[in-house]
Amino acid sequence: MNVKTFIKKYTMVIALVVVFIFFAWWTEQRLLYPQNLSNLLIQNAYVLVLACGMLMCILTGGNIDLSVGSTVCFIGAIAAQMLTKHNLNPIVVILLCLVFSCLIGMWQGFWIGYVHIPPFICTLAGMFLFRGFGRAILESKTIAIPQSDGTVGKKFLDIFTSYIEVPGVDTADKKWSAFILGIIIAVALIAVTVLKRVKKAKKGYKQESAISQFGKILVIDALVLAYTWKLSLYKGIPVMAIWVLAVVGIYAFITSKTAFGRHFYAVGGNEKATKLSGINTKMVYFMAYTSMSVLAGLSGLLVAARVGSVNGDTGNSFEMDAIGSCFIGGASAYGGSGTVGGVMVGAILLGVINQGMSIKGLDNNWQYVVKGGVLLVAVIFDVVSNKKTGKAG
Repeated sequence: MNVKTFIKKYTMVIALVVVFIFFAWWTEQRLLYPQNLSNLLIQNAYVLVLACGMLMCILTGGNIDLSVGSTVCFIGAIAAQMLTKHNLNPIVVILLCLVFSCLIGMWQGFWIGYVHIPPFICTLAGMFLFRGFGRAILESKTIAIPQSDGTVGKKFLDIFTSYIEVPGVDTADKKWSAFILGIIIAVALIAVTVLKRVKKAKKGYKQESAISQFGKILVIDALVLAYTWKLSLYKGIPVMAIWVLAVVGIYAFITSKTAFGRHFYAVGGNEKATKLSGINTKMVYFMAYTSMSVLAGLSGLLVAARVGSVNGDTGNSFEMDAIGSCFIGGASAYGGSGTVGGVMVGAILLGVINQGMSIKGLDNNWQYVVKGGVLLVAVIFDVVSNKKTGKAG
């Protein structure tokens, strides 16, 4: 792999590294404090979750879901009221909220997939509808989730915002379980890479050089170990990280290892040809928007737990963060191209920008300016690349 190919393939990863180094320097290394690195994940958990669902919509042809921020508010409002007014068990609340969010997705998926209403119009209507429903449920008030010990609100918060602590391993000043998990992940990545190379070698498949492949794995391992070491110096592994990793893992598997996942790419690449090949394109659209709403519902729960309250503005512009993460992470504006890994890079890049500017004390308005500029550059890069390869119409 020559330098030009390497830079093109890992453009956003290189950009993430450069941006991270810049903000670490600009904040006088405050970005590298264990607490700030832990908050980087917790505060951007909703973006990582939403971006996975948004990717599925974008893959179908550059389509987006504008209603996710409103769905976050709506589901958060339902959860807050069930916990405070009705004192329901937090597990029941979580399950009911996910069911409600699934119904929202099925509703929108039906109109988009089977009635062929343009996704932009349908989800724009949903954006107004569910924001209105959310505010009505909240009665235009801010509902705080009870945080006293023994309350259902505290149990709900613990499901999302607590930290993993292993008795006998973790101490008051060092959460060794976080670093041990990092070691396990690092070893697992090497083992998986070795097994894949052996399997491909037996079948005679062409593969990249061992130096190149293991070099990338060692870099990733070093980053994992460095991050988990920092987490061990704070409170350890946040439970919210487990939720995020579960979502990312599931969607990475679906998009890369299943035939159903490839259907999304096929629809985005050429819907007519996909339909003629026997694939139910209507169901693909239906599932894309159902999936998106379920993840928006989960994000509503994550945000409600992290903030500890819900109001009528909860989830405002969240759809833009999700869409931006996808396009910055390499998802094509034309559909049919993009990976969960790339989307995660985009989400983390936005998270680093937000965190760095917040630490520096800059106004929120400048965060919008910077994010808009980064998104514009990413989309221009995508459009220019597609024109060179003949993909743009």
